[in-house]
Amino acid sequence: MTVSVTAQQIRASARGPVNESNMNSVLVALDRYGADMGMDRVHRVVQFLAQLMHESGNFRYDREIWGPTPAQQRYDTRTDLGNTPQIDGDGKKYMGRTGIQLTGQGNYKAFHYWCDEKGYHPPDFVRNPDLVNTDPWEGLAPLWYWENRALNRLADQGDIETITKKINGGINGLADRIDHYVRLSLVVLGYAPDAVKQFQLNAGLATDGDPGPKTRAALHTALLALSGASTKMAAFQAAPVVEERQVVPAAIEAQVKKKFNFLGWISGLLTGGGGLSIAALGGFDWKALAVLLIALPLFIAVGIYARQQIIAAIRDIRAAVEN
Repeated sequence: MTVSVTAQQIRASARGPVNESNMNSVLVALDRYGADMGMDRVHRVVQFLAQLMHESGNFRYDREIWGPTPAQQRYDTRTDLGNTPQIDGDGKKYMGRTGIQLTGQGNYKAFHYWCDEKGYHPPDFVRNPDLVNTDPWEGLAPLWYWENRALNRLADQGDIETITKKINGGINGLADRIDHYVRLSLVVLGYAPDAVKQFQLNAGLATDGDPGPKTRAALHTALLALSGASTKMAAFQAAPVVEERQVVPAAIEAQVKKKFNFLGWISGLLTGGGGLSIAALGGFDWKALAVLLIALPLFIAVGIYARQQIIAAIRDIRAAVEN
């Protein structure tokens, strides 16, 4: 079962006005290409849109605002972005575009190559980067960015913090990203965008109105169910119950028995079990007794060593059982 996020739901969840044209570009790309990238699951789409709405200011911005600022001036020689080391205008030419702010000649090339590999027949973004902001490329670039960083897996886990780090490099704007996620989730689930308490009440949570981790986890579970994915996403399947059977490998068992038998022999020797008891020492020749007394510390040392070996063997058993 596939449930789509609609333009009306996005408008209802946003705290301010939405740029209709830019939003429609994203929805067109989702509709046309989303299923190819696993974006036909509503819980993934909500995570995706929450990040994109933060990055683009509710889709208001699809182009970097150029100052240039000191940081933007440095773009021109940013070879890590694929720009040339010369001051030749690369920085402004390959400024951030689309809602995800595609930046640098290297990223424009990578996006073009990906589109070509997919058979989407893209125009030459390197020669004319402004074409990235035309349909369907404007909405497709954020999807490329999302797929390129394998963010569906994190969306399946409801891990908005790690998704933010993958996109932002840190957690800048995390509170706003969470706010977009919670509001859009509530709307998609049929609530008002600020009805956190009502959702908490229905979910059996403390009704404090705070969309903390437990509330977000409950929202994620509800979205998974709406996706028809509650029993399909491995990250949320309970681990199977396995009967505990402490099976000891035969080789280890034989080794332990051998060590125990050796210690038993030492013990028997000193206590009479081996035919040599302390009580019998009275009938010994003094020379034999002296030899025995000299050898006794050696036997004790051997016994201590055997005990250490047994302890090590027990560790082997424990490791074998745990593995």
